[in-house]
Amino acid sequence: MTKIFAHRGSAGTHPENTMVSFQEAERVGADGIELDVQMTKDGQIVVIHDETIDRTTNGTGWVKEFTYRELRKFDASYKFAGQYGFCPIPLLEEVLSWGKQTKLLFNIELKNGFIQYERLEEQVIQMIKEYEMEERVILSSFNHNSMARCHRIAPEIETALLYMENLYEPWRYIQAIGASALHPYYVTVNESFIREAHKHGVAVRPFTINKEAVMKRMFRYHVDAIVTDYPAKAKKILRSEH
Repeated sequence: MTKIFAHRGSAGTHPENTMVSFQEAERVGADGIELDVQMTKDGQIVVIHDETIDRTTNGTGWVKEFTYRELRKFDASYKFAGQYGFCPIPLLEEVLSWGKQTKLLFNIELKNGFIQYERLEEQVIQMIKEYEMEERVILSSFNHNSMARCHRIAPEIETALLYMENLYEPWRYIQAIGASALHPYYVTVNESFIREAHKHGVAVRPFTINKEAVMKRMFRYHVDAIVTDYPAKAKKILRSEH
């Protein structure tokens, strides 16, 4: 059955990439959580989508120009002001420490397409190993060089390629990189594509699917997982389809 990955947690109902958002995703029965990582000035791995803090917090500036202690002072519940209290930007370590007590899968997206964070791959992998979460983590990125590097460092951790446009026979392409899954923008996905990918042993998890009609279509195609801002809604629709 198709798995439900909560995009940045339950981002449609809670402040994205915060502990309250991840906890909500678990509460409503998501199978996994998708989250994004960047690096601070002092080399800490933080969970935030943008390279700057402008959109999601009450501060402004580049993530890489703050120490973690400085970043911790900003409120990441900005869009949901007043609803969930103060929500700090979490450390990846904080999320994994909590996640280890759950049954959730974790899709960690490395945000290193625009800024080349030095040794981000090594540090993320080291932390996954410290928490013995190798079996429960999928690493993904739009930076496919980075995924090749992750596979070289830790072939036991699944890697997935994120992409926006149609790729020609991507199952051949991903073999060269050592990845085992495709995370395409959902508009590029049709039924024959899913069939072909599965024939080649490749998992497909399209993003970001929030409309009911599209969810139903993806469930009908038997995609391996969908990534959605509304995990509770997705679980409900999936149950009604079966």
